[in-house]
Amino acid sequence: MANKPFTLPLGSTPPNFRLKATDGKYYALNNFANAKVLVIFFTCNHCPYVIGSDEITQQIAEKYKDQGAVFVGINSNSETSYPEDSFDKMVERMNKYQFPWIYLRDDKQEVAKQYGALRTPHFFVFDDKHHLIYTGRGIDSPKDPSKMTVNDLENALEDYFQGKQVRTPLTNPIGCNIKWEGKDKHWMPPEACDLV
Repeated sequence: MANKPFTLPLGSTPPNFRLKATDGKYYALNNFANAKVLVIFFTCNHCPYVIGSDEITQQIAEKYKDQGAVFVGINSNSETSYPEDSFDKMVERMNKYQFPWIYLRDDKQEVAKQYGALRTPHFFVFDDKHHLIYTGRGIDSPKDPSKMTVNDLENALEDYFQGKQVRTPLTNPIGCNIKWEGKDKHWMPPEACDLV
């Protein structure tokens, strides 16, 4: 019998969660039941790959908002290891940049484990039936978007809204490791490996 993959496989439905957002409210999956596309992505405050590509993620979120795309960012990094990833710092960052997404704090890191998040940023795109149609990186050069040649996240949304099969449904996320509580900053779960 094959081992269950660490990262949520294509076609999966999203594991539920109930997490606090920077607006002070708690959100669960059913808050996003009407999304035509639900983009759940694991992110943080300090990672240069996140900081480098946030503007592009923001542009994509705004471009597809009117078509019913909903973006939800989740920060699962240990604040013990990285105090700059604390909830208060998340609130500060959202107040400063006014990102067009809900920004949630996964203190216990359980949601990151359920989704099999490997890096920041790591994107999971679900269709209107909440089946996973894309997972992996946003762009191919998140630390330095001036070198970007492929925008996989935008391609996935464009294909979906045009009624096409997603051209590249699976890519490896590019970014910093999720910072797991009590582990070295480069540690990854042993069952986690590259997706493709």
